Amino acid sequence: QVQLVESGGGSVQAGASLRLSCVVSGRTFSNYAMGWFRQPPGKEREFVAGISRSGVSTGYADSVKGRFTISRDNAKNTAYLQMNTLKPEDTALYYCATDPIFRGPVRKSSSSYDYWGQGTQVTVSS
Repeated sequence: QVQLVESGGGSVQAGASLRLSCVVSGRTFSNYAMGWFRQPPGKEREFVAGISRSGVSTGYADSVKGRFTISRDNAKNTAYLQMNTLKPEDTALYYCATDPIFRGPVRKSSSSYDYWGQGTQVTVSS
């Protein structure tokens, strides 16, 4: 049984930092690229960041480039999203997901990802 469990969300002031974690169980973590998505209140789910199986390649949404950093620790079956200089518009439910792609650039479409976590809430106040 594949499980993805996110943690690290919370309520913070604008300018603060948070680090999200996503622990994957039930599959060989290093065989899958990982992605972080978010769904702001009343909006569609959107791509935030992705990382290749090895961690060498990453990709970001323009809205978070330079502020967010995705990483992974294959020994711990965990992906991370370091979020700095948070803004109120970053408020959303954040999800991690696995992408079975073998190689190639980070994919930004949610339809490319097969398993998802339940999400962790991030709220940024001004």
